[in-house]
Amino acid sequence: MSEVKKLIRIAAVKNLTGISKSHIYLLASKGDFPKPIKLGERSVAWVQEEVETWIENRISQRDGEV
Repeated sequence: MSEVKKLIRIAAVKNLTGISKSHIYLLASKGDFPKPIKLGERSVAWVQEEVETWIENRISQRDGEV
């Protein structure tokens, strides 16, 4: 059985990253941030694990590990 992935909305993504909504969408459009998943006509969410991995990668880059 596969692991259940948790989806988080933009407010949680902003809270985790400290990045504004517009900058999150800009980074995602450039391929520099996980892309959102469309939930409905006007609703999207992100996979929490992907956002957390992005944060960990940024920390590693800062620390010179990547």
